Amino acid sequence: MDSLSVRTVHEPAAFAAVADYFGEVWRTPRSAPPFLSETLNSLAHAGGAVHAAYDGDRLVGGCAAVFGPPAAREAYSLIAAAERGLGPRLKGAQRAWAVEHGALTMRWTFDPLAGRNARFNLVKLGAAGTAYLVDFYGPMADGVNEGDESDRLEVTWDLVAPPRPPAPAAPGAGDRDAAPVTHTAPDGGPLARRDRDGRYVWCRVPDDIVALRAADPELALRWRRAVREVFTKAFAEGRAARAMSRDGWYTLTREEAPR
Repeated sequence: MDSLSVRTVHEPAAFAAVADYFGEVWRTPRSAPPFLSETLNSLAHAGGAVHAAYDGDRLVGGCAAVFGPPAAREAYSLIAAAERGLGPRLKGAQRAWAVEHGALTMRWTFDPLAGRNARFNLVKLGAAGTAYLVDFYGPMADGVNEGDESDRLEVTWDLVAPPRPPAPAAPGAGDRDAAPVTHTAPDGGPLARRDRDGRYVWCRVPDDIVALRAADPELALRWRRAVREVFTKAFAEGRAARAMSRDGWYTLTREEAPR
């Protein structure tokens, strides 16, 4: 996509276009997008940033970020969405803006049952899941999340450290599949495994939580609560979510999360 460009936006019409785009992604009425255009305008005016990705003249992604407490030197990404394959460019632009303004880390949240998002955040970007937030938003009325509880995994992205090399001792899928099962998933398969020395915990999520939620909300909620049980225990033990496999398994370890 040679015509792709990512830039901060400052005009009311651009904020309105980004707001409409978010509404399409989250399937909300046009009058009630996740962020109103006026809100995006205000947070940019207050020192935050709204980025938009364009393929030529067509809007194909957007994100918004603000800064946290001054002493934290941390940015917070409020929302981000892009057409498939464009996420790295969009987050890269957001990262460059944050570093330019003095941030060392960036945090945001996402649905822990969304395996594709987990793989992007943890593997592609190298962020770490550092907190599990139970029913973070309360009931949500958009077309993606309605009917579910809004648990979120908070991730922390070190913006200035070099890329993390693969851990030489990290186990592969064979080691994971040989580890004892500690929890059973709602589909009858293994939900969680733990190696015998307690270094690794693995937790599986459904293949497509959005499709499952639409087809069988009760089953989706059972998955939500089952995964919540595993994650809350793992985080209480001081673990962080470090990886997501292509077949839908998180790896949670006691390694110190980047700050």
